[in-house]
Amino acid sequence: MRKELLFNNDWSFTYFDGSVTPLNLPHTWNNKDGQDGGNDYKRGTCTYQKKFSAPEYSADEQVYLDFAGVNASAKVILNGNVVGTHDGGYSTFRCNITNVLQKENTLVVEVDNSVNDRVYPQKADFTFYGGIYRDVKMLIVNKNHFDLDYCGGPGIAVNAEVNGENADVWVRTWHNAEQGTVQLTIKDAEGKIVVQGEGTDTKLPIQNVHLWDGIEDPYLYTCEAVLLVNGEAVDNVSTHFGARTFSVDPQKGFFLNGRSYPLRGVCRHQDWRGLGNAIGKEQHDTDMAIIREVGANTIRLAHYQHDQYFYDLCDKYGMVVWAEIPYISEHMPNGRENTISQMKDLVIQNYNHASICFWGLSNEITISTKDNKDMLDNHRVLNDLVHELDPSRPTTLACYAMCGPFNKSAHISDIVSWNLYLGWYVPGMFLNKLWIDFFHLVYPNRALGYSEYGCECMPNLHSSHPRRGDQSEEYQCKYNEYMLKVFEERPFMWATHLWNMFDFAADARNQGGEPGMNHKGLVTFDRKIKKDSFYVYKAYWSKEPFVYIASKRYVERPEKTTTVKVYSNCNSVTLYANGKEIETQVGDKVFTFEIPLTGEVKLEAVSGENRDEATIRYVEKANPKYKLGKDGGNGGNWT
Repeated sequence: MRKELLFNNDWSFTYFDGSVTPLNLPHTWNNKDGQDGGNDYKRGTCTYQKKFSAPEYSADEQVYLDFAGVNASAKVILNGNVVGTHDGGYSTFRCNITNVLQKENTLVVEVDNSVNDRVYPQKADFTFYGGIYRDVKMLIVNKNHFDLDYCGGPGIAVNAEVNGENADVWVRTWHNAEQGTVQLTIKDAEGKIVVQGEGTDTKLPIQNVHLWDGIEDPYLYTCEAVLLVNGEAVDNVSTHFGARTFSVDPQKGFFLNGRSYPLRGVCRHQDWRGLGNAIGKEQHDTDMAIIREVGANTIRLAHYQHDQYFYDLCDKYGMVVWAEIPYISEHMPNGRENTISQMKDLVIQNYNHASICFWGLSNEITISTKDNKDMLDNHRVLNDLVHELDPSRPTTLACYAMCGPFNKSAHISDIVSWNLYLGWYVPGMFLNKLWIDFFHLVYPNRALGYSEYGCECMPNLHSSHPRRGDQSEEYQCKYNEYMLKVFEERPFMWATHLWNMFDFAADARNQGGEPGMNHKGLVTFDRKIKKDSFYVYKAYWSKEPFVYIASKRYVERPEKTTTVKVYSNCNSVTLYANGKEIETQVGDKVFTFEIPLTGEVKLEAVSGENRDEATIRYVEKANPKYKLGKDGGNGGNWT
């Protein structure tokens, strides 16, 4: 039976200047220069080398190397022999090294994230970190084994078709044994056997099926497959799966298991401050915990294939996922084959995830595309490919703001969403209502969503009169309060995904705030500060009772009467100032109080057992660290 060995330790890394550093994986060489602005982070080819002794394996076994993520192109060389290449920095690929394996070995991996016109992404608002930034494993398998060579897939595909209270589970496996048989076992979440069967393309019935029901009840089954040759078990694979139905109605939105289930959630980039993309399970777990706390029920995993571990977390916690490839910003005629290979990797590697309900074809592809005819044809090819690989899930696409409602690219995928920043890059938050309602009027049978919306925020910038462009916490709150009401009034929108859950690196950015950063997140890049807007969303989405006093970082205020906002999902909130009750309000999510401000005031917001505190004080002039520039920027006062 197969063995899996983690292969992350004891590598040496050779940088562009020839310097050599010993290290353990995961690793990226852009964890600093890719986060400091200037659009000058190092792109090109660096090498990783590892010397190792051959593992114990028999003449009837084969040895593979499994790479979970190498950005962006990789050439794998063992003992001077090229054993594999891969173009695409976010998906798994494997190399069979059996025929060139020696007693003592030298492994070299050339990693290239240089500028080119054939491997996506090349133009986008995020940093393209180079390196072997996810796990590397060694797999030892019998010569007869479940497929390891097709697009990095698991060799097993499971699809549960729900019929009333029961489900037919179709299980398909691929293996290379000429006369092998496959035994299948489905177990429930407690590990009890539900049903067993045999065959490479088999239907197994589950009676009284327990549905995977989003964040309320993300129930998972396990399917185990064992390959037998001459009656002997030689290989095994297993996968989690969920039984669920879902649909999108252009008039009523998203439905899960037959009931209305509005998708309201966030987008996520995977990088962290100081780590770049070279993150581990601890960082993935933290991200999921924060997303769960805010109460989201959907995640758009932008703009590339994320780590399998994070998709597993989405399955486990009931997140409905939009998964996509990095076909972004600019169509490259020489990159057509790369979009196809990356899409195959995405679908084949992730087919079994119950959380994934949508395959994304592209993002903002019309920003600078010149050959529209070729671009549209590329999209049709991808759309057909996805339907061929997976007829059970719809395709979608994220359109750029300047891509109008009548643009042909917006009508290729099964459903569509838009990236619109009306009220941030464009003045007038009210334009969101006009745009959504116009599209819905013109195309009432076309399911519409928002794939991105948001605005920048620095948690040390504040204003008593927030305005577009000032990057203050107060404007981000004002904007998001408005947007949440817009979506609440339009249940026909199949999904809304805030941009972004976390601040992230975009090294080309140098305007305002901190250079090299996109600050539209609800949480800072290091995951240490939940901005005030985080609690706006928590008030709308979470069922966990809480109260939160907004603008508590805005301590020194230059007005004698100040506005205090409290966010809560409770029905009423009482505000106290220096122990004296100011007012009790019965309301919904956003509670606004006006209080006199003389000297220092200790605030306390209370609702039942839930409470929060803050201290503010009156000053004749605002503290310079809160000062905003004339253009609405931060006036160079970011610290």
